[in-house]
Amino acid sequence: MSDSAGVPRARPPVAHTATEPETSWSFPAEAGSVRAARALVRSTLNEWGLNAVSDVTVLLVSELVTNALRHATGPIGVRIRRIRSDALLVEVSDPMPDLPRERDVRPDDEGGRGLQLVSRTSRRWGTRRESTGKTVWFELGLPG
Repeated sequence: MSDSAGVPRARPPVAHTATEPETSWSFPAEAGSVRAARALVRSTLNEWGLNAVSDVTVLLVSELVTNALRHATGPIGVRIRRIRSDALLVEVSDPMPDLPRERDVRPDDEGGRGLQLVSRTSRRWGTRRESTGKTVWFELGLPG
């Protein structure tokens, strides 16, 4: 199900138990934050034994943090959480209220592919407004 702009309306799972690992970070809206987010996500997934999804998770986090940098002026939040035994939930938040939308891009366009990549690579994804801005989230299936 999507809204009129084609953005999926699905909500991320809310069930969470104390045994499911979770961590989050806040980054300033500056260029070095993309590199820092990638490094922390990769390191955390390595610690959790989730190397099988590390590359794709880092790629998608990089895309979403970069999008937030282009459009936001405040802090960017990244949260990763293992949900159930078969999924990883990743959320990227920023203080801007406008929800992003997937765009149709031409082969010579220099941008606009980030949400397409998230849409085509993740199990599911979506956006939600928060009292302090918005969150873009995606869920990846875990092997095993």
